[in-house]
Amino acid sequence: MTARHTLRTEELRLGYDDREVVKGLSVVVPPGELTMIIGPNACGKSTLLRGLARLLAPASGAVLLDDRELSAYPNRELAAVLGILPQTPTAPEGITVADLVGRGRYPHQGWFRRWNSADDNAVAEALAATDTLDVAERRVEELSGGQRQRVWIAMALAQRTDLLLLDEPTTYLDLTHQVEVLDLLTDLNRTQGTTIVVVLHDLNLACRYADHLIAMRAGEIVAQGGPTEVMTADTVERVFGLRSHVVTDPVSGTPMIVPIGRHHHVEGESL
Repeated sequence: MTARHTLRTEELRLGYDDREVVKGLSVVVPPGELTMIIGPNACGKSTLLRGLARLLAPASGAVLLDDRELSAYPNRELAAVLGILPQTPTAPEGITVADLVGRGRYPHQGWFRRWNSADDNAVAEALAATDTLDVAERRVEELSGGQRQRVWIAMALAQRTDLLLLDEPTTYLDLTHQVEVLDLLTDLNRTQGTTIVVVLHDLNLACRYADHLIAMRAGEIVAQGGPTEVMTADTVERVFGLRSHVVTDPVSGTPMIVPIGRHHHVEGESL
């Protein structure tokens, strides 16, 4: 399935009060691919994602969806095309899991379009995909952090948008559920052509799952492209200030970062 929508920025500057965080970035999100944004803490990853989702207005420059500025879109029209899972979402007190996930169908409602079986199916499939069917009738505040995170992902999936942005979706999840979520996003990308952008901390999982990597430091892009092209020992040191070996992941064949650290040394190097 061919992606129908394109998302890009032109000389985008973003910040908070007088502090500039994202510094004049021109980024093209590859349509129909899974893009991972990586970088150290406070480098602007989440700020860039917020700008792409219209959660943060540009100080200058623009974000364009299909060559039309995001600011020109009515809320419901934009939400039918672009879904966002922010880093720290909050749920209304007392809401059940099923009701929260059902809110992902809001953009598809209207004066002449009421809730129907397609909405029921979208919610049920999202709950099943995130392994949250068994907690559907429980209140969200009763769940563990990992369960809540999977419920939020279910709501984003239920929205069924052509573009999906997720800020650290594996937060609070154990390793098994981290891999399951990334497998799920890959399935969504490959079977439905959904363009997906994810902010992720785990470099090895980012390399394993990404079609396209954007490596950031101090509000600027250091490197971007395919994982093999981007993830070199030089890039890791420039972006994270970390010496490492980059080897081949024995499972996926993608780059795998092996940190060196201060208490270890590479054979042949002087101590």
